[in-house]
Amino acid sequence: MPDTHQVKNQPLPLHNHNLYLSDPQLQHWLSCYGGDWGAKSVSRLGATLGQEAWIERGFLANQLTPELHTHDTRGHRRDLVKYHPAYHELMALAIKHNIHALPWQQPEPGAHLVRLAKNYCHNQNEAGSACPLTMTFACVPSLQQSAALSQHWIPKVWSSQYDPSNRPMQDKTGLTIGMAMTEKQGGTDVRANTSRASHQGSGAWGERYALTGHKWFCSAPMSDAFLTLAQTDQGLGCFLLPRWQLDQNKNRVHIQRLKNKLGNRANASSEIEFEQAEAWLIGEPGRGVATIIQMVALTRYDCMIGSTALMRQALAQVVNHISQRQVMGQLLIDQALMQNVVVDLALDWVGALALTARMAQALDHSDQPTEQHLIRLLTSVGKFWICKQAMAVTAEAAECLGGAGYIEDHINARLFREAPVNSIWEGSGNVQCLDVIRALQKSPEVWPTLTQLLQQAAGQHAGFDRSLSQFLEDSDIQQLQPFAARHWVSRLAVLTQAALLLQHGHPEWAQAYCDARLESAVFGPYGQLPRSVDTDDLIRKILLL
Repeated sequence: MPDTHQVKNQPLPLHNHNLYLSDPQLQHWLSCYGGDWGAKSVSRLGATLGQEAWIERGFLANQLTPELHTHDTRGHRRDLVKYHPAYHELMALAIKHNIHALPWQQPEPGAHLVRLAKNYCHNQNEAGSACPLTMTFACVPSLQQSAALSQHWIPKVWSSQYDPSNRPMQDKTGLTIGMAMTEKQGGTDVRANTSRASHQGSGAWGERYALTGHKWFCSAPMSDAFLTLAQTDQGLGCFLLPRWQLDQNKNRVHIQRLKNKLGNRANASSEIEFEQAEAWLIGEPGRGVATIIQMVALTRYDCMIGSTALMRQALAQVVNHISQRQVMGQLLIDQALMQNVVVDLALDWVGALALTARMAQALDHSDQPTEQHLIRLLTSVGKFWICKQAMAVTAEAAECLGGAGYIEDHINARLFREAPVNSIWEGSGNVQCLDVIRALQKSPEVWPTLTQLLQQAAGQHAGFDRSLSQFLEDSDIQQLQPFAARHWVSRLAVLTQAALLLQHGHPEWAQAYCDARLESAVFGPYGQLPRSVDTDDLIRKILLL
């Protein structure tokens, strides 16, 4: 029988590589902002996550998705979500590497940078399991507003042991925390929440309430507790709602169904109901939004990390493919138009990582007022811009791979489906842009801090200088209008990324970014770079193997 099926000119998969050592931009920013001390640990995690067996775990966790078991065989409520073992293995690896708690465990300069690097690597392998890691990390500043709760919960929240068992927190070695804020009638407008909280007295964990109501989205419903919002007699309050009561009986938190989502499939998202569920007040009644907003800010920052990671993985897959694939007798990586497209894509990743790393540095120095200003403003800017760019980058990356990028066997399909969630979760694009305007008009002191950051980059690129001058001339902060918010925030995002690259990035990437995004900005798809960009050089600086 003749051999009719010869497989040739098919690239080898991107397996058994180090996600850190193959990423020159990550190495640069970790060193630039004082995270060198964690480089070896990041490299160990990057090497693990790049192994074929761990890549396979990411696929399994998404293919064999969580299952809800509301009752046992005798009719008793269980409210149990079961995951594929691969999900638990990924969670255990991440918590062993302290992605959920590193800056709190080691509050020293560079800790947020090191955590960023680890979380960025983890998201490239499997982004769904990053959701409970993010919420566990982000809950700490809010939780610390209750001394009684902190005493009992924080030591196990910071634990480096993953304990997925379904039992009271007193019997566990490590805890994870979820969030349940939004309701059907309000969504992002949490002040429209109707869930009620009635005061029941005081206990070992502080002020005890009974909550009754419904939550439209509760992420990671097998978390050991949730930060949630409910109406008290004084207004909206923030509460810690455990899955088990203090007396070690199951709390009356009932999972109604799991959401059938476009992406983020390894992570369970649910609708839940409270039936006089035991909860503990954090902060003051009536100050719920102010109490939980610190958690919201950190989860928005993690959306920046996650979206940057999706862009990075998509680009790594593209460069791996075009480095081996021949078309018309020539490798794709050597063909001019492919170089134009891929380097254009890479500019958005390079800018995103620069801005995200700068936010990590600001968090490392959040005791300084100027860094607080940047956190307040640029978290929303970055959440809006980077999450939008991730959707465009992952879509174009699929086209670079041809038909191989459009099948579920390839990771790119998952990256593409994953990208929208970061733009939607914790406030959509409109919410972020309106928050930027609100921050500038309510706290005008943040504007001089930002303009100083931008102006420090002046004199290095003529296009940047012209764009900055025009932007500042157009910007009457007290007169910014919601109708034009997306346009204004987009300009700010690009200028900020350009400024950071000019000041601290690799000069060749800074020059290319300013040439493409400021000097000769175009409307339309990727692949319209000006001839001043040395695509042949830059394309080989995306993925180091």
